Amino acid sequence: MNEKPTMAAIKKIVSETPDIKTYYLDFAMDAKPGQFAMAWIPGLDEKPFTLTASGKECAITVQCKGKFTKAMCELKEGNKIGIRGPYGNGFDLKEVKRVCIVAGGCGAAPIALLAEQLKEQGAKISIVLGAKTGKACLFKERLGKTTKGLYITTDDGSLGEKGFVTTILESLLKKEKFDCIFCCGPEGMMKAVFEICEKYKIKCQLNLERYMRCATGICGACALGKWLVCKDGPVFTGEQLRETADFGKSAMLKSGKNVSTKEFSEWRQK
Repeated sequence: MNEKPTMAAIKKIVSETPDIKTYYLDFAMDAKPGQFAMAWIPGLDEKPFTLTASGKECAITVQCKGKFTKAMCELKEGNKIGIRGPYGNGFDLKEVKRVCIVAGGCGAAPIALLAEQLKEQGAKISIVLGAKTGKACLFKERLGKTTKGLYITTDDGSLGEKGFVTTILESLLKKEKFDCIFCCGPEGMMKAVFEICEKYKIKCQLNLERYMRCATGICGACALGKWLVCKDGPVFTGEQLRETADFGKSAMLKSGKNVSTKEFSEWRQK
């Protein structure tokens, strides 16, 4: 793990959706699915991004939505950014043979590497992928290569089924048994997935987001109950989340102010 950023060249940029790009870096980083790296633009800021490829060339996937990410999206191949990591715990893939993965919006970012590694270890995979529109559906082709059981939902019905990922998940749970549900997406969606898992008494692992400054558990900005998302997460089990009163309810802004997760999500979009 690198505690100081290493400057790495951007080798390739792939436009995934109209506002999401993946940056492949000339930098080796071995990471587990769900782990993240800190990306630094000198003179601007440093932000956490999930790793969507690891090994000889690591990659991060970025949605152009705020000051930092819009600056990222103006970079070209050959430009350099600072990178350090990997951080966090990642998903636990031991003893899972039949799984369901649920992803919403940008939550598909950590899910892609997860699905690929689960396929490598021979797990049977079902994936429920949600997005606002068909054009905004992230990694549908990449995820489709890992399973024949890919179910897509969109808010406007322009691709797949119109509606929510939770509706598809519950219909799958009524007819199939899974060892674990893996999930990443908006916290309101993940809270609903968690409650479904509790109802059906099935294990789950959820990849959560909080504001992160240091990524090493020093600043405390990413507190989630008694946990620190950067150090104890970002992946949490259902057992852990049962003990966490602020899951799905509140999170801290950059200022330290505690707000609803809805307000936190809106702030993250700025």
